[in-house]
Amino acid sequence: MSAWADRGSLPNVVGRAVEHERVSELLAGAPLITLTGAAGVGKSVLARTVLDEHAARHGGTIVRVGCWDGLSADGLTAALVRAAGLDTLRRDTTQAVARPAARPGPYDTVRCEADAPTGQGGRPSAPDDTGDTAVAELAAHCVRRRATLLLDDCDPLLDTCAGLVRRLLRAEPALRIVATARRALGLAVERVVDLAPLPVTWGEGIAGPAVELLAARTGPAAPELLVAICEALEGSPLAIGLAAEQLDRMSLPQLAAQAGADGPLFWSGPAPTARHTSLHAAHAAGYALCSPVDRRVWARLSVLPGDFDPWLAGCVCASSDVPAAAVDAALERLALASVLERVREAGGPPEDSGVVLPPRYRLPRAARDFGRTRLREAGEEFSALRRFRQACAALAAEAQIAWQGTGQQLAVRLVEDEQHHLDAALTRPPQDADDALSALEIAVSLWFRWAACGFRREGRAHLDRLLLLSRDDTPLRARALWLAGWLAAQEHSLATAEALLGQAWTAAVMHADSDGLARIAHAHGVLALYRDDTPAAVACLEEAAQHTSKDPWFGPGPAHSWALLAIALAPVDADRATAAARRAWEVRYSDGDFWLYSTVLYARALTERAHGRPESALRVCRKALAAKKLIGDPLFIAGVRNILAGLQREVRDGLSAPDSDAHIRWWRRAGSDARPAPFFSRLRAGS
Repeated sequence: MSAWADRGSLPNVVGRAVEHERVSELLAGAPLITLTGAAGVGKSVLARTVLDEHAARHGGTIVRVGCWDGLSADGLTAALVRAAGLDTLRRDTTQAVARPAARPGPYDTVRCEADAPTGQGGRPSAPDDTGDTAVAELAAHCVRRRATLLLDDCDPLLDTCAGLVRRLLRAEPALRIVATARRALGLAVERVVDLAPLPVTWGEGIAGPAVELLAARTGPAAPELLVAICEALEGSPLAIGLAAEQLDRMSLPQLAAQAGADGPLFWSGPAPTARHTSLHAAHAAGYALCSPVDRRVWARLSVLPGDFDPWLAGCVCASSDVPAAAVDAALERLALASVLERVREAGGPPEDSGVVLPPRYRLPRAARDFGRTRLREAGEEFSALRRFRQACAALAAEAQIAWQGTGQQLAVRLVEDEQHHLDAALTRPPQDADDALSALEIAVSLWFRWAACGFRREGRAHLDRLLLLSRDDTPLRARALWLAGWLAAQEHSLATAEALLGQAWTAAVMHADSDGLARIAHAHGVLALYRDDTPAAVACLEEAAQHTSKDPWFGPGPAHSWALLAIALAPVDADRATAAARRAWEVRYSDGDFWLYSTVLYARALTERAHGRPESALRVCRKALAAKKLIGDPLFIAGVRNILAGLQREVRDGLSAPDSDAHIRWWRRAGSDARPAPFFSRLRAGS
């Protein structure tokens, strides 16, 4: 039999087969099992379901006490006594048992027996004899009746629950206790089963338990709508249940649109406990248990849309009222309280680098929405968003330096890890002119992602929008104009590229930026290559290649100009092309420049093929493709694969190279036959 306090029927448990089996196995021998997880993940439902099945199968009773709604620390033991039907204990004895010790902070570790106060000689101090007698009688009564104790929702009384559990198990080691909480009790005998949100899908096209749970509430429905809703709700059983209750006033497509829209998920509905009537209430209950520092950190983390490491959290959260040194500890406490998800533990060096990876955390959407509301109420949203964008600017600058220096794969990994944040920093509307400049700085620093890794269209969209918001004539804007023109050239928007490069040239002259003029010459060399105008391409690229760059971190630099010069010369002058390719590698900034290496190899392949050596061209072209795959760029990779196919046919069939080499270019030529003049020459001529 079960002694449930609310006597209510339990909902079906969906998607918890592994956790169900684990708890069932632990009930056979573990004295204390704690189910942990975030708010609304279904801890209490699973615990009660497993205990009901266990009691039906093996006999015995279940004694449950809920710790959250209205129960004080003084009343915990009395509630257990009443739930167990143990009426023989004297009232004064029960009160003595319930008298609590001094409570630690909400996230302090509960002291175990080894940490108990000591008397003379280092032995534990004598316990309260009256209290121990009462606890022993309660524990013995439960063992005689084969009763399993369920301490449900321990969070508000976590230290009191842990102390009582320790004393009960000391009196009767055979007693079985199950607890549910957002964090573990912290006892040595405890076995923890952590519940994660329900998976939405099991691979492509296979609905997961989150969809199954929603479908049980909605009936037959379009699978794509169910998946969209569950993905927006991140598989939270409470959120799915609350969302399903909205179907009496809206259609399923309307529910999907509302769930997927930006904004807080403050749905409400009937529930056994007040904190489960809405997502806001569920997180408000946990928020009330946090320390002031943890509350501020929680609220400020809400501006981060993706998973993050402690460095980024510190940039956003640290201020005069939250010391930087306190942020890491707050992250750990929030993770232990199931507010944050830990998506990666701190790890050793990965196989391909010597960098030790820091841990990464994630604030789920409902907790993020709640924190954002608190942040807005505190009047801190503006400053937190500004710190966020400044931190993203620093991340982009770090990635730019890594690209040209320590390693391009590290730069790519850094950008991929922080992609959610960089995208948000680029797309969120700036709050003022300085904020707009920070966003533009991010877009400019990520030039290598747009140009070298194949995200040209995305980069152009960001730059076009941010250039409209940043009208001041600054060196940063001049760089942005050049980058937008260079990307437009690579996207074959030749007229747009020429217009942007013309504006960039004017700005570079005004700021006496010789590096900028060299980059503009490089971009015009690209335009000439796309027009198949070899003389103009050679003139522009020679001028760019012979420049000595003052800023080695931004843009392609002289080495890439030499490499493109080798490509331009390959069909017409093998010796000069070979010398240019050799020079490109000699003036490189880093041995790990795979972008340059793949371009140089491509130039060598063109040279070998143009002069009747297809076997050698094939070998070199394969190396170019392998190098380029390390950093991306679908356009280059697809083009080189086409070249490989043509070379393989030539080698297999013994064919000579065709008169036209049009089919071996990785780019698509378009535009007029205009021949741009080298820009250094224009500057010297006073144009």
